[in-house]
Amino acid sequence: MPYLQLEVNESYTIEKKKLLAKTLGEIFSRLMEANVKRVTVGIRELGTGSIWRCTDGVPVPAPVLMCDIRRGRSPEKRAELAKALIGACEEILGLEPDLLNVEFTQHAGDEMYHPLMGGLSDDWKPDEA
Repeated sequence: MPYLQLEVNESYTIEKKKLLAKTLGEIFSRLMEANVKRVTVGIRELGTGSIWRCTDGVPVPAPVLMCDIRRGRSPEKRAELAKALIGACEEILGLEPDLLNVEFTQHAGDEMYHPLMGGLSDDWKPDEA
């Protein structure tokens, strides 16, 4: 944990996906004060016509970025993170920033087991990176 899951309608090269994963991990680590080794990024290429944003009119294709994180960060810090993640998705994948929603699910540390980091996670605390 954290687990950043991007769901998209398109397909991308492995190089672009690897660059996006590296960039999102670095952004998360820096802004959320967490060890980058905790970050996992999933990119789900659902295929054309698989994910839609409802509107007053016709639905439009739109990606979503789900962020499962440890609780403890302020709303302002999560908003800052969302903006930075959207910027990276726009720059690397060419996603339309106005259509990319970012959603957060917050967990207690002990709801995550991370073998590389020693098992069950601790609750997040500032400056742990």
